[in-house]
Amino acid sequence: MPNNPPEAVKVLIKEIEKEIEVEEKALLCVRNVTKVFPGVTALKKVSFDVRSGEVHSLCGENGAGKSTIIKVITGAHPPSEGEIFFSGQKMENISPHYSMSLGIACIYQELNLAPYMTVAENIYLGREVLKQKTIGLLDRESMKKESRKVLRSLGLDIDPAINVGSLGVGKQQMVEIARAVRAESKLIIMDEPTSSLSAHEASELIKIIKYLRGKGVAIIYISHRLEEVKELSDRVTILRDGQSVGTFENQNLSIDDMVKYMVGRDITQKYPKVKAPIGKEMLRVEGLTRKGVVENISFMVRAGEVLGFAGLVGAGRTEVARALTGADPIDSGAVFVEGKQVQIKTPRDSIKAGIAFLTEDRKGQGLILIQNIEFNSTLVNLIAYIKYVLLNLKSAKKDVERMIKDLRIAAPGVTMPAGNLSGGNQQKVVISKWILSKAKIFIFDEPTRGIDVGAKIEVYNLINKLVKEGAAVIMISSEMDECMGMSDRIIVMQEGKIITEMDGANATQEKIMYAASGLTQGD
Repeated sequence: MPNNPPEAVKVLIKEIEKEIEVEEKALLCVRNVTKVFPGVTALKKVSFDVRSGEVHSLCGENGAGKSTIIKVITGAHPPSEGEIFFSGQKMENISPHYSMSLGIACIYQELNLAPYMTVAENIYLGREVLKQKTIGLLDRESMKKESRKVLRSLGLDIDPAINVGSLGVGKQQMVEIARAVRAESKLIIMDEPTSSLSAHEASELIKIIKYLRGKGVAIIYISHRLEEVKELSDRVTILRDGQSVGTFENQNLSIDDMVKYMVGRDITQKYPKVKAPIGKEMLRVEGLTRKGVVENISFMVRAGEVLGFAGLVGAGRTEVARALTGADPIDSGAVFVEGKQVQIKTPRDSIKAGIAFLTEDRKGQGLILIQNIEFNSTLVNLIAYIKYVLLNLKSAKKDVERMIKDLRIAAPGVTMPAGNLSGGNQQKVVISKWILSKAKIFIFDEPTRGIDVGAKIEVYNLINKLVKEGAAVIMISSEMDECMGMSDRIIVMQEGKIITEMDGANATQEKIMYAASGLTQGD
């Protein structure tokens, strides 16, 4: 090589040296990873690295490839191409057991705990301590003692002797973190860790993440809550359509920048509310009561209207929806659909009355994940496709193909299993199911929980479409700005009761929070 190489060569040498330096610092290096499934390329040459003592966030719309890259790192899916290095060593023939043995732990959105086992047994699951290896008896006292130490080190007051199933979601998540810490994990992956937590629980989790970072643990943090990403991250890698947009220093990246990189465009209107003509009364509820749960609930909603339900976690909003749709029994109350009283004792009764309940737990209660889009979309109104005792599969397929097109469900066809779809697309399949059921009253419970900013906009536009076509929509949301942005009227609940009702245009976060807390402004 000449003493004075050309400028282009100098630049190339600097880039190579920089990459070598990064790889030497990195705990995890993902290099040009591609993952191909039949009919779809989920990842295409994705590269990023994670350092010890770093919170490294992965952001992107649903379907961008976040879950897939995590499954590749943890050994659930083998990569089609590319390489992964951990602690400087190439990971070969990756399996879940192999990745765990290296010190990689993953805490998924759907918690992976044994509910009928104790906290200590869950913390030691797969790494049990034996009194005598030849006999195989568990040393339960030792596991309880050490579990208590781990929990206390994280600032957690959880009894290691109680069953995990008796804990709330937030505490269960802490047990998963304690298990990772007890296993001396070097890298902990957290997939949407705050999506089901209250504000207080989320705050406690963020404190623990900062504590772990200070101890040198690397965290890969996946969240659609970009405010959390901004607060916690050292660096952010953004994925779009299965490819890396880039890795950015958090201090150089605004939330608006994140959104722009994620969706490939500016989103100037976060809540695209469309005012629809308000029509006749569609649903009226009088005195709905379930003792100890909800009390004397009365409200009405009209065609073309979005009625928001706000309140703190545990206020009783979901319980109202479940009681109203026959999922839970009631002690008293009356329900009127289009002015006529209806008896709703089972979910089938509410379906017949034209009421759709889009549960917040779309994976557990809204869909059958192992079944395909066609099966899930036609399940509620299957009788409509029966002709002469036989199913008219051609007609069903035609309707579902129309739903895929109209709702812009990202899938190669009706035979795609629902479990293979991103969260936003799963939500669209749930919506398609109820549209095909001919429902005219839609209850959305946390409609955008766990889905990205781009998919949220699409769900809001679907709500707009429903009310423009004359449906009535009830929207239960824990995000106050979402409730204000999309609702015509807002009902605020607290401890199973309706506290107040306010016009959506005049609502503020302060007014809602005061009402939800049972306070009056000035207290």
